[in-house]
Amino acid sequence: MLPRMVTTHHRNCHLCEAMCGVVITTEGDRILSIAGDDDDPFSRGHVCPKAPALAEIHTDPDRLKTPLKRVGHDFVPVSWDEALDEVADRLSAIQREHGKNAVATYLGNPTVHNHGSSLLAPIFLHTLGTKSRYSATSVDQLPHQLASWAMLGHQLLLPVPDIDRTQYMLMIGANPLASNGSLMTAPDVKGRLRALRERGGRLVVVDPRRTETAKIADEHVFIRPGSDALFLLALAHVLTTEHEPRLRELAPYVQGLQTFRDAVRPFTPERVAGVTGIPANAIRRLAHELHAAERGVVYARLGASTQAFGGLCQWLVPALNILTGNFDREGGAMFTHPAVDVIAAARFAGIGRGSLGRWKSRVRQLPEANGELPVATLAEDILAPGPDRLRALVVMAGNPVLSTPNGRQLERALGELELMVSIDCYLNETSRHADFILPPVSPLCRSQYDVALSLLAVRDVAKWSPPVFAPPADGRDDWQILIGLAERIQKKRPLDLRRRLELAAWKRLGPDGVLDLLLRAGPYGRLRRGLLREGMSLRYLKKHRHGVDLGPLRRALPSRLPKERRYVDLAPPIYIEDLARVRRLLDASALGADPSDDGTAELLLIGRRHLRSNNSWMHNAPRLAAGKPRCTLIMHPRDAEARGLGDGARARVSSRRGEVEVPVEVSDAIMPGVVSLPHGFGHGGPGVRLGVATRSEHAGVSINDLTDEREVDALCGTAVLSGVPVRVASA
Repeated sequence: MLPRMVTTHHRNCHLCEAMCGVVITTEGDRILSIAGDDDDPFSRGHVCPKAPALAEIHTDPDRLKTPLKRVGHDFVPVSWDEALDEVADRLSAIQREHGKNAVATYLGNPTVHNHGSSLLAPIFLHTLGTKSRYSATSVDQLPHQLASWAMLGHQLLLPVPDIDRTQYMLMIGANPLASNGSLMTAPDVKGRLRALRERGGRLVVVDPRRTETAKIADEHVFIRPGSDALFLLALAHVLTTEHEPRLRELAPYVQGLQTFRDAVRPFTPERVAGVTGIPANAIRRLAHELHAAERGVVYARLGASTQAFGGLCQWLVPALNILTGNFDREGGAMFTHPAVDVIAAARFAGIGRGSLGRWKSRVRQLPEANGELPVATLAEDILAPGPDRLRALVVMAGNPVLSTPNGRQLERALGELELMVSIDCYLNETSRHADFILPPVSPLCRSQYDVALSLLAVRDVAKWSPPVFAPPADGRDDWQILIGLAERIQKKRPLDLRRRLELAAWKRLGPDGVLDLLLRAGPYGRLRRGLLREGMSLRYLKKHRHGVDLGPLRRALPSRLPKERRYVDLAPPIYIEDLARVRRLLDASALGADPSDDGTAELLLIGRRHLRSNNSWMHNAPRLAAGKPRCTLIMHPRDAEARGLGDGARARVSSRRGEVEVPVEVSDAIMPGVVSLPHGFGHGGPGVRLGVATRSEHAGVSINDLTDEREVDALCGTAVLSGVPVRVASA
């Protein structure tokens, strides 16, 4: 028998936002090793513990290989043609009888790690034509996108901290040492933050927990969950009353400065100190430091987004960067010039500039944002009786039972659907309710280009990678599943020649063909540089297997602003009007635990993330699940003692929506009056086939058995996952 050839492959790790380059060595269909790519110009050899687990995820025996159809209480394998034909038939029948909006869709965040899904999912969504669209966006980054739309004119014109050149970084509700950067693609973020301090810079972290990032910062400031908007307003007050705003080169393009100054004037540090838990002199000092920094940036993430005033928070962050002259400036908040510019090619890529309130959810009348409804309304839009209720759901790359508020209610709702389809490689807490599970091939069986994450990178780079393994003969990638369904649905409708030709063209091009067109038409592409000169293309990237460094971030405004509006709006009306709502937070007694807590007072629950975990399916990789249990309730010693709880004791945590039992981890790294649970756990329900995740030592509990689907940011519908009132007692 001839020896198998050992082959080396270069690609990016697809397990989080960092885009770390990896070298994968294979022999036949076996992975021999996975290591960091020292020649990758962006990550320079860095990887976190997730990258070596790519092998376990690829070979996971629980990964589904064949479509499954529910027959009674069991699933049976069926052919792809049978599955796609019946799903298309039933979706079409439901839309004919009940209207297009009776079919809903949900997209999970792994979609953005897959350029096939990112570029071709809009084709499927347009074919369905439903307004009942949901995604993980409204439990994550929606406030960022809304602010970019309202202030800059496009939802994807997202400012990125220029972490490699800043001298002062004020970080709020973010823990990049666990997330590897979030809406800030920055491999080796720990090294980058270390370099900030080594060049004489300063890092300040504001968070209810002394996170992994806070532990390496120059200063950590505790803040009561849910009060971040007041803290940011107080900073803005100081920067507009005790300092003169520095707009620098942006001055001709900024509108609304006086309106903004008038709006923030009432929010003095003295007024907000009691609610935030941050002394007035500390707030004022931080504002002065930010103003005095030669190059500074404010960066806020999930903890600031998923609260009742998350929309205001993510408006105030770019506003502070504008006021200090650090917006679109080296070392401040800057914009990428990606090789695939989906903003310039928005219509081609099926992406709109943004919107708010064009339609409403059927029960609570919550507003649409950027073409999607808040996922916090999904369960009630299924359960509430009426002729317009949701009757079918297509879930792609998501596990909303674990990732959206009041997961138990959503589980009940899924059982009421006439049809549920999961495009997923696992039989998990969500897909176990499906009528059909359509499993895509392993990510290592497809090519890779990070279209979405390149919009958020702290340095402009481009990298395409071929598949590591050939896909199985009977396998389908996500985009092939979606196009297959779209073709079948279109054939059941009156002849629309244009739509059918479009589908045929997209199918023939495939993700790489579409990618090549976008690269050629992009800022570095051949079509921009002239046909006789070699510019960016798929062919060009194939020659550079480690990736291409396109340079540090550079100034982008006003050229990156949409042509329809060449200005930056510092005071969009939606935020100025929403300030009336935040004034209620000035009643300090409405937040936090009573200092004289006798063990019966409510505490405020926040989430957390671990470096080894991003999505719930990672808990099924032995390498990532190893170590001491991570699903614990972190409590301050004072709060634990008041309830008779010690380290390792089991506690009963209850909220208005549910109750869980979980072991306690006593630590002074969390603010008194606050407790923390990680997200993504709660495995082990009947029918789940996750051999590692469902073991008792790994299963944990779901934080979304405690969160409340009724609690949302009234401005945009983002779920409130931070600052949930709970009671804790001994179990």
